[in-house]
Amino acid sequence: MNHKTLDVSFEIKAVSDDGLFSGYGSVFGNVDGGGDIVHRGAFAKSIQEWEGRKRMPPVLWNHDRNEPIGVYTAIREDEKGLYVEGRLLVNEVQRAREIHALMKAGALDGMSIGYGVRGADRDKSTGVRNLKELRLFEVSIVTFPMNEAATIDAVKSALEDGSLPTLPEFEKFLREAGFSKTQATAIASGGLAKLLRSESGDTEASKTLSDALAILTKSA
Repeated sequence: MNHKTLDVSFEIKAVSDDGLFSGYGSVFGNVDGGGDIVHRGAFAKSIQEWEGRKRMPPVLWNHDRNEPIGVYTAIREDEKGLYVEGRLLVNEVQRAREIHALMKAGALDGMSIGYGVRGADRDKSTGVRNLKELRLFEVSIVTFPMNEAATIDAVKSALEDGSLPTLPEFEKFLREAGFSKTQATAIASGGLAKLLRSESGDTEASKTLSDALAILTKSA
């Protein structure tokens, strides 16, 4: 099961002086920047599994397993999304103190879940992927609500499903892979655009996409 990330704007409900915080790590029914929609019930089984182990996922900083900064005390689904309550270890961990200060000042509002897909389908007409059952690995506080990995996952997921990413997704991926803005636009419009206009595509366009896929495989 591949470890993927899903980034959202962290809706902070409260951050106390002793490091306690609460908010939503994922919101149901919204299309995120990677073209995914998380549906209510997606986390239900995974939450039960964590409860069965008598523990909760860790609070990580930017998905770095070497930088745990706190513990979650409650994780549950409600009508809105994945609601979390946690505590930053401000008295024990220097990084936690820094993150806490930034959260209180409003400088950090990004949150991201690390997950594996257990059940999903893609709407062929819109390209949107419906995430219906997920395995929750961890919940991170992140610098930005959408990072490069999310774009790479979106492009790779579309290709693996036999569909094509949108032009903006593909251009953004190419920029993140090291191409200049001019090069990314030229490749996307000259290669992917041709494939989007033709079900079979042509040799030159297919080669362009294959080359980009090779870069994608190395980047992911």
